[in-house]
Amino acid sequence: MTGTVIRNTGSWYVVRTDDDQLFQCKVKGNFRLRGIRSTNPVAVGDRVTIVPNPEGTALISEVLDRRNYIIRRASNLSKQSHILAANIDQVLLLVTIAHPAVSTTFLDRFLAVAEAYRIPVILLFNKTDLYTPQETAEMHSLIQLYQSLDYHCLACSVLQGQGLEQLDSLLSGKTTLLSGNSGVGKSTLLNHLIPGLDVATAHISQSHDTGQHTTTFSQMFTLPNGGQLIDTPGIKGFGTFDIQPTELPHYFREIFLTGQQCRFQDCTHTREPGCAVRQALQQGLIAPSRFTSYLSMLQDKDEDRYRGDQH
Repeated sequence: MTGTVIRNTGSWYVVRTDDDQLFQCKVKGNFRLRGIRSTNPVAVGDRVTIVPNPEGTALISEVLDRRNYIIRRASNLSKQSHILAANIDQVLLLVTIAHPAVSTTFLDRFLAVAEAYRIPVILLFNKTDLYTPQETAEMHSLIQLYQSLDYHCLACSVLQGQGLEQLDSLLSGKTTLLSGNSGVGKSTLLNHLIPGLDVATAHISQSHDTGQHTTTFSQMFTLPNGGQLIDTPGIKGFGTFDIQPTELPHYFREIFLTGQQCRFQDCTHTREPGCAVRQALQQGLIAPSRFTSYLSMLQDKDEDRYRGDQH
């Protein structure tokens, strides 16, 4: 039987079969995906083959070829990866300027990885009702920056139900990964999109202005207007995995376009003469925050180093 993984609790998987049955599943034996060193060999969104047991549970015997996936370095195992979700059409990345503050390095790392797998990202800036005038101006500045790079950006207050008018049509009929830092309002958004779901929410820590984990496992929800939304635990950092330095410029849109004018075809945009990217940076045509993020990914393999980065 074949089906789709709709929930992953770490030890058990829930699979919805193509004829709409639900099975609690374990992974068969020492199952590992070919070529991927992953902490979770099976992810929500995966298409799998299962073998039912007489007890009513099942074994996952095979993961079918993935169309794509979003992957990051595992938090505590630098040589392994963690797959956030597989076979998705787009990402809805929820971010907040404050309560908690987003790191542009985190944002750019996420966007670069999505770019590597050709997955569109919608940036949803939440908690506009809480911002000071300075924070509101900072949000508009970031929206202007990412819109200039052709990323779809929305500003909203999920709690107040403001600015969400476009979401239904953007999510309809698609499989969307919902991601972001802890505390940005993912659970509140889920409750808004799926009335009656009643996902638990948590208050922001006042002492550290950071979010508390309310989602402890990944799960796929069916939206009332059609489409699927994959909710994942909040993430603090986004360590990149298996992106080669020579590939990296391709995943920063403005750096890739400008870099085609560099003197050397394999220019890393760090110290080579005739670098069009560094010239564009000096002329204000490339945002310093984006170039800083690029250098961070190029030079830094230590995930913890950028976790505290701010704008």
